[in-house]
Amino acid sequence: MYSPGTPPPDAGGGHDGGMAGLEGMEQPRGHSRATAARWSPAVEDERALEALELFGNPTESEVRLPSRPESAATARRLAQVVILRQWGLTPRTAEDAVLLVSELVGNAVRHTGARVFGLRMRHRRGWIRVEVRDPSRGLPCLMPVQETDISGRGLFLVDRLADRWGVDLLPRGKTTWFEMRTTDR
Repeated sequence: MYSPGTPPPDAGGGHDGGMAGLEGMEQPRGHSRATAARWSPAVEDERALEALELFGNPTESEVRLPSRPESAATARRLAQVVILRQWGLTPRTAEDAVLLVSELVGNAVRHTGARVFGLRMRHRRGWIRVEVRDPSRGLPCLMPVQETDISGRGLFLVDRLADRWGVDLLPRGKTTWFEMRTTDR
């Protein structure tokens, strides 16, 4: 077991050539399925249940989270516990959805200037829908990306992995959402 501030042995910490002075700190990773998969271990499942208890269930009403980078982890945990435990969907669905939640939350935190954002999740037979609401009416833009790009790939990933996605403008702000087909068990 490891303490919350330090990564587990396999989390990519340690000395990394040009990263002198960052030993023991988890290094940023690129966007991939492997990144989202690390939210599945049992220790994260416990944290996911704690997040559900602390912040509320995004399937019952919108969960409001502070617009800070660390809230992306909370949103991922909420998505994971809802998809795996409450809805009983596949780990692959959870993995993809958790990655996309992270991208939408990251956009809301980085680009809107909001103090809070909202997370809402819905499920109907064969589909899930995840919504991130923020007070900005600025529209996200799907940009062309190159293999060598290290940022700006969020909506590209959403466009690739989601079956549908879009933005609904509201009187005050917007909701950015994605939908994925699911195989209900």
